[in-house]
Amino acid sequence: MNILIVKLSAIGDVVHTLPSLSAIRKLYPQAHISWVIEESASDIIHDHPCLDRVIISYRKRWIRNLLEGRETGKTLGEIGTFLKTLRDRPYDLVIDFHGLFKSALIVFLVRGKRKLGYDSMQEMSGLFLSEKIPEDMGKHAIDRYLDFARYLGAPEQKPEFIIPVEEENRKRIESFLSAVNIAAGQRFAAVNPVAFWETKMWPDEKFAALGDRIVRELRIPVVFTGAQSDGPIPHIRSLMKSPSVDLAGKTTLRDLACLYRLSSLVITTDSGPMHIAAAMGTPVVALFGPTSPARTGPYGKGHIVIRKNMKCSPCFLKRCETRRCMEDISVEEVFQAVREKLLCHSPT
Repeated sequence: MNILIVKLSAIGDVVHTLPSLSAIRKLYPQAHISWVIEESASDIIHDHPCLDRVIISYRKRWIRNLLEGRETGKTLGEIGTFLKTLRDRPYDLVIDFHGLFKSALIVFLVRGKRKLGYDSMQEMSGLFLSEKIPEDMGKHAIDRYLDFARYLGAPEQKPEFIIPVEEENRKRIESFLSAVNIAAGQRFAAVNPVAFWETKMWPDEKFAALGDRIVRELRIPVVFTGAQSDGPIPHIRSLMKSPSVDLAGKTTLRDLACLYRLSSLVITTDSGPMHIAAAMGTPVVALFGPTSPARTGPYGKGHIVIRKNMKCSPCFLKRCETRRCMEDISVEEVFQAVREKLLCHSPT
């Protein structure tokens, strides 16, 4: 049996799909399972024990090259190879976890007997499906994706998150930490102050004040994480009076998963790194504004979500004139949540 999973991006969405992958593998232990994914999130599933093949789409780079007229021949060749790979085997089952036009196009292009997705016409996503299930937006994304496995006959089971962290990831992170005088087993707080939407951001000066209090009052190091292009981190660190560590842009996604596993807790906006931390079983203090923690909050027990109960929230807007839902979160309440988590998980 050949199965294709279509979940192209983003980091958090890919993490949300991991329990469904595990459930499908248990349901079809002998199946050949492929996953088509975009480059930015692909590190999460490389060498995954439940997968036989990862098919990577470089869609954003291809589009950029074609629009700018750069490396046109090479780009068209890569697109042709990608399309050939998509169609190199007939799939008995194709599951569109994404439900957008870009995933619907993949579903259309592949050869599949059963093409399963949500009963939705968002961006024409349901146009090429042969089977559909209801999409319950009242559920957390992880439980919503698990509805596919349940529809296929998988029994109820505890969601399983597998991010294939390897020895090389552990050694790289331990080397990073050792270089900044954080010894093996030493407690530290990881801080992810960035998010894809500007409305999910917490003010830089508040992150700086929080970092100072953690270092000064709780006496543990603060390690900042993020992509290389994440602008706020240098500014936040410049506002701090206490020393801090900057690992932004120095880690792969699996390195990041390893770092979060070693950390005492992760303080974060609603973002992909938040979901990686929760998947690794690390306590999370998450700051929420325009989005719904019921849908995309840190999954599982032991986490704290801080948000303001405003009439307009969740609005799911990427732009806002006031951003009060995030601006009104105080340093004091976040610090107390951090303190509570650290006390709950203090070494015996």
